Amino acid sequence: MSEIQARRLELLFDMGRLLASKLELAELLKTVLQLAAEVVDAETGSLLLLDEAAQELYFDVALGLGDAAAGVRLKLGQGIAGTVAKTRRAEIINDVRHDGRWSPKLDEQTGFVTRSILAAPILLKGRLLGVVEAINKRGGVFDEEDLRAFEAFASQAAVAIENARLFSSLREERFKLETVFSQMQDGAMLTDASGKVLLANAAAAGLLGATPRDAAESFRGLETAPPFARLLAPGENGAAFVATRREPTLFVLTGRVTRAPLSAGEGRLFVFRDDTEAWRQEMLKRTFLSLVSHKLKTPVAVALGFADLLLADLDPAKTDPGRYKAVKTIRDQSAKVGELLEKLLRFVAVDDPDAALAPADVDVDAAIAEAVAGVARARERGARVETPPSRLTVRADRALLVEALKSLIDNAVKFDPAPAPTVTLSAARGADGGVDIRVADRGPGIPPEAREAVFSRFHQIEKDFTGQQDGIGLGLAFVRRVAELHGGSARLDSTLGAGTTVTLSLPPKENA
Repeated sequence: MSEIQARRLELLFDMGRLLASKLELAELLKTVLQLAAEVVDAETGSLLLLDEAAQELYFDVALGLGDAAAGVRLKLGQGIAGTVAKTRRAEIINDVRHDGRWSPKLDEQTGFVTRSILAAPILLKGRLLGVVEAINKRGGVFDEEDLRAFEAFASQAAVAIENARLFSSLREERFKLETVFSQMQDGAMLTDASGKVLLANAAAAGLLGATPRDAAESFRGLETAPPFARLLAPGENGAAFVATRREPTLFVLTGRVTRAPLSAGEGRLFVFRDDTEAWRQEMLKRTFLSLVSHKLKTPVAVALGFADLLLADLDPAKTDPGRYKAVKTIRDQSAKVGELLEKLLRFVAVDDPDAALAPADVDVDAAIAEAVAGVARARERGARVETPPSRLTVRADRALLVEALKSLIDNAVKFDPAPAPTVTLSAARGADGGVDIRVADRGPGIPPEAREAVFSRFHQIEKDFTGQQDGIGLGLAFVRRVAELHGGSARLDSTLGAGTTVTLSLPPKENA
């Protein structure tokens, strides 16, 4: 290797390090031009980048040519640079005035005299980024050694330009994201897959009482449901969460987490707001309902007990019909109020944020059989309840599961106008490996606009549609809450005039 070749290799190595250190695109492109001239000992250089949409080359930097080159655009195949771009092969033109592709317009406008050009395509993994030119070899003509060195330099420039573009794009996207974040009224945090906060807006910092940098630590200090680790799990997307702190005062954040694509994998975007006051009001409602239910339970039980005693002492054949009917009405209505109070108390218990489960391995068929046996309305109406065997087990709170199934069976019988309603309970393995229990009826169905609302507390479909007004509208709300406590879900499918199927989905044992 000659001394000149060794110096050139050393120069290329130094240039590679210098180019790699430049991430500002405008600064990098000027550096590319300066080095392009230096690597082959040329007077100056020019850099044309590819407009991919128009498939044209345009001058980004042209040393010594001023603004004259700014408006010049070349189609692929046009001129020397256009030809190099189209063929993707470097060329040496040591006498441009004898090359028909060269145009003297720029020289005429600037007073610069172009004698020779060495042009090389800037390629990255086969993709054309542009063309770099060295102009006017000092003390001689461009040769094959110059061409090889210039091609090596063009390869280094391609990597550097792409890196700078990516950096510029990321910075622009970050600026857009920060602008959106700063304008949001809700708190927002962008994290990586491990939960490290990459970006947090001022609203998040204000809610968490910390700077954006410390937002993650503050957020982790809250009790989240589902747990924070689960919100970061790969399968989670669009999950709602609640984050609470109970001491020294109640503080509640509610929000949603969604997947967010990042350059280095997949992150998470948390959006949340302060719902402390709403939760405080909700707790007051729960306390009120619980208090009223408990206070009413005793007098209703007393009224029911005395009504039973009175009714037992009356002989229908010897008692005035009006009197007998009055006592029986008192007894029946007291029993109905007592039943409603029991439902209300059960719902208040599961609706408590601190509600706890007593999980165990439950035989699904046995739980279904127990639920069927416990629905008095089904017996009174002579309902036909079909329960094909599943031979499945599920990890669940047996008592709550049975109560949820009883509520579904009772609803199915109640809203079916047939003299002897038919209800089908079936269980099957869910797509996630859990258990799906379906309760299907042949009733009037549920209107599309009401199919989500029926899961709300105290919601009842209009009497004109169902012909019913019995109950207080807590049945399906109770079922969904039981499902959520288990980490599952409750949904329904309905066809007007054909019936409704409610599916209670419980997670696999390892997730329960």
